[in-house]
Amino acid sequence: MSIFTPTNQIRLTNVAVVRMKKGGKRFEIACYKNKVMSWRSGAEKDLDEVLQTHSVFVNVSKGQVAKKDDLTKAFGTDDLTEICKQILAKGELQVSDKERQSQLETMFRDIATIVAEKCVNPDTKRPYTVSLIERAMKDIHYSVKPNKSTKQQALEVIRQLKETMEIQRAHMRLRLVLPAKEAKRLKEKLKPLLQVVESEDFDEELEMVCLVDPGCFREIDELIRCETKGRGSLEVLSLKDVEEGDEKL
Repeated sequence: MSIFTPTNQIRLTNVAVVRMKKGGKRFEIACYKNKVMSWRSGAEKDLDEVLQTHSVFVNVSKGQVAKKDDLTKAFGTDDLTEICKQILAKGELQVSDKERQSQLETMFRDIATIVAEKCVNPDTKRPYTVSLIERAMKDIHYSVKPNKSTKQQALEVIRQLKETMEIQRAHMRLRLVLPAKEAKRLKEKLKPLLQVVESEDFDEELEMVCLVDPGCFREIDELIRCETKGRGSLEVLSLKDVEEGDEKL
């Protein structure tokens, strides 16, 4: 036997509430879980996939819809879709302590994974395991910032870990080809950006294979493009110069 549900009753299941205070009043919208972050990161473009309903509430859990006058006063419009977008962009996502904890744990592991993928022990050139990086992050009491991207935080973690352990970003191996005319002058400019020059071959043009810090890649690329007016070239031979096997502490 099926239970009849009136169509005007908003049945909110699997709901994530985004709350915003504006003009001294509280406004809430009901979204699908996991979709708020996708919308904010730009991965989800369809608003209907994010919002459970285009209504604006004073209290989602009680089903109390906000008054039109209050919305106009606070947002300067009564266009519900527009107001929902504003709340979605600037509001605060309400999550339970359990969910927040789970989210932070996932981010913590994601950050450790990025660090492990990008870094090596500079002495042995071997990569660290994810669990070893997690342990090191706990040792320095790194706390995850939920509103910052994991990639940004991974770069911050690398900086902090350098103070307590032998770690650096794995070098990229590049092949640089410079026209003979500019070779000597350009080589001097590139010198501070190159970590190791593995081989050098000068015939009609200068060909160098070298290791560089990934953070310098863009600068090297721009330098070669601008200085040689496109006659020089840069080729990535490997994204990471690493030895086989994991590093043990």
